[in-house]
Amino acid sequence: MKKLALHWKIIIAMFLGIIWSFLSGKLGLAQFTADWIDPFGTIFINCLKFIAIPLVMFSIITGIATIGKETNLGRMGARTMGLYVFTTMFAITTGLTVVNLFKPGVIKDETKRLENRLEYEIWANENGVKIADGRNLLATADSSVVAKVNASWNAKKSSDEYAEMMEKSSSSSAAFEDRGPLQPLVDLIPENLILSLSDGNLMLQVIFFAMFFGFSSRFLPAHQARPMINFFEAVNETFIKMVQLVMKAAPFFVFCLMAGVLTKKAGSAEELLQQLADLGYYSLVVVIGLLFALFVFYPTLMRVFGVKIPYGKFFREMSPAMILAFSSSSSAAALPVTIDCVENRLKVPKKITDLVLPIGATLNMDGTSLYQAVAVIFLAQYHDVDLTLIQQLGIIITATLASFGAAAVPGAGLIMLIMVLSSLGLNPMWIALISPVDRLLDMCRTVNNVVSDAVVAIIINRMEEKQVKVIPPEEY
Repeated sequence: MKKLALHWKIIIAMFLGIIWSFLSGKLGLAQFTADWIDPFGTIFINCLKFIAIPLVMFSIITGIATIGKETNLGRMGARTMGLYVFTTMFAITTGLTVVNLFKPGVIKDETKRLENRLEYEIWANENGVKIADGRNLLATADSSVVAKVNASWNAKKSSDEYAEMMEKSSSSSAAFEDRGPLQPLVDLIPENLILSLSDGNLMLQVIFFAMFFGFSSRFLPAHQARPMINFFEAVNETFIKMVQLVMKAAPFFVFCLMAGVLTKKAGSAEELLQQLADLGYYSLVVVIGLLFALFVFYPTLMRVFGVKIPYGKFFREMSPAMILAFSSSSSAAALPVTIDCVENRLKVPKKITDLVLPIGATLNMDGTSLYQAVAVIFLAQYHDVDLTLIQQLGIIITATLASFGAAAVPGAGLIMLIMVLSSLGLNPMWIALISPVDRLLDMCRTVNNVVSDAVVAIIINRMEEKQVKVIPPEEY
């Protein structure tokens, strides 16, 4: 019998982990899962994360140092950023399209819809925020209904859950809003490289250092540059080998990861299913948008740029990275595997993957941006707020800037959603409504983030293959 491929082993392990999470809830084994199974999932993610940062640094250094002429680096960088901005904006547009088409947030119960609307207007009046669509139903609503909504709103504000969410929201938004116009540029420059290497939220600083170091090395005499590049290439290959060794045990680790995540998310199968049912239509719309981008937009984009990788081959070769992204919800954790898939399976040259993929894992968040667009309009629909076409188009700009600007700030996804809601005059605390399914949707959207990075790397390779020439080793 033919040996079972790694990606099939991982898929089987993932489903076994899901089944175990349901059984553990039924059989009262949630604590056993948390104590004896979930830690192995954490170990797996930690292994990939501690590999990711040095791998990014050494891969970028070697990639830039060997890429060829200085003009090639600028051209490749400009094309990479241009494609990342384009795919992000398209993802947001896709999100807006599906959420307006299916309208998952529109409530048929007129009483409930009115109450949600009045709660929004009460919040806006309390905080001095201009109502997004200009309507004022408080002035005409029945006084008994207004009193009921007021009482409900005051009770909600005094709850521990609201206070905790408000604290997180305030600290996250304050950290971003207090930044000056040039603060993103300041954040890009590491004050201490060692601290940057030890903090996964400072990946942009590591990328800046690696690019600056690699570019500077190009001005060294060949006899000095070659030994240094050989050293960095050897170190980089060692980290790749570490990833391959860790991935040999990936099926076991993915089982533990899925079992632990879902068991912690919902202590019982009934609770998990109820969470999905409550926000099922909303979740379905998000998934529809993600699937369209994944299986229609990205393959089409590659065809437009003349990439002739067969449809099935692309997803088959990317499957280990996609499955890991799904189970870990982390583009950074999946980065070493993404590099391995794109470079060794899809045969994209190392000089491309070393530059494009680390930047994409840090800045490019297509799946997250699509999710943000759906979430914002869903929450507006749920509270009966009619956003105009101009306001919705503004989401494209705001979410695109947020996806790049918030990348170096902890809690980037939360900050993005808070920024977009606040920019439209909507209550950022509405995020509590969709938080029960956020983890599961995060798993889905991370897959798009990873695939988008791979697609851009493949396209850049296609665009550069006739222009970029790597300096042969004998010329050093």
